[in-house]
Amino acid sequence: MAGTDEEAVAAADDALYVLTAVLLTPAKFPSVLGDDYPEACAALGLAPLADGYGLVLGQDGEGARWTVAIDDVSLVAVAIASWDCGMEYELSPDERTVVAALPGWPLAVAVAAPGVPAPHDPGPEADDRPPLAPPDTSVWGPAQRRLGADEIALQWAVWREQVDDTEFPTPASSGAPGDEGGPDGEQEHEPDGSGENGQKGGRSGIRRVLAEARTYLDSPPPLGRVRSSFASGDARTLRADGPGWSLVARTDDIAFVLLDEEPGEVLPVGRGPELPGLLAALDKIAVRPN
Repeated sequence: MAGTDEEAVAAADDALYVLTAVLLTPAKFPSVLGDDYPEACAALGLAPLADGYGLVLGQDGEGARWTVAIDDVSLVAVAIASWDCGMEYELSPDERTVVAALPGWPLAVAVAAPGVPAPHDPGPEADDRPPLAPPDTSVWGPAQRRLGADEIALQWAVWREQVDDTEFPTPASSGAPGDEGGPDGEQEHEPDGSGENGQKGGRSGIRRVLAEARTYLDSPPPLGRVRSSFASGDARTLRADGPGWSLVARTDDIAFVLLDEEPGEVLPVGRGPELPGLLAALDKIAVRPN
């Protein structure tokens, strides 16, 4: 067992009402847990297995929240794909595939199992470890920054249409990293933008992010720091994370940067002469879904 004992597994597995499930793999993992796959696994006390895990979120017969990690990744992948298509799929993991049962949920779940008490964390008699909990969205930090990047990747068209390409400065030359765009077209992720000082910090932050992302080409980062997924046409959606920053881009378009030191700000980066090559190079080293 990883991060739990047999009693906790038995308690969670006893009449677990499955509500939802997510993948925890190098190419796809809940970004609230970390900037890369090993960090996300460590947040749950799991070893970073090459094939990853499926995380099953549910309630026991008393209504307590449990997160069960199983090593049957394909089972969870099929369930998620079926649900995404609007099909019913009963996810019933074999107890032999259970690796860990963790109290609480690391993600917000809006539904509850019928016929059992309202969702609540298990008491200390069931598990004395601090229960998992979703991040507080009223504050800004690494988890919230990564959630913001998730939203942009999911709603790319909505965010893209807010950016006027004519507001990007035209670089006189290829110049230093970051010349390909600045925060002139900056859009606020939340109403509490950081104003003029934030624009200055955003400009230097963009240069830092692009420079750090470029180092990944020579020194491969931890697994999952750079991920590539499907987009429209021949393009790819690229996601890269690092200490204090997240980058979301389409390989045929612009990029967006989010910074820990710029609460709620989403900073667009124009293509310019440098960005296309950087995105293409990052896509080559990125982890891709199977």
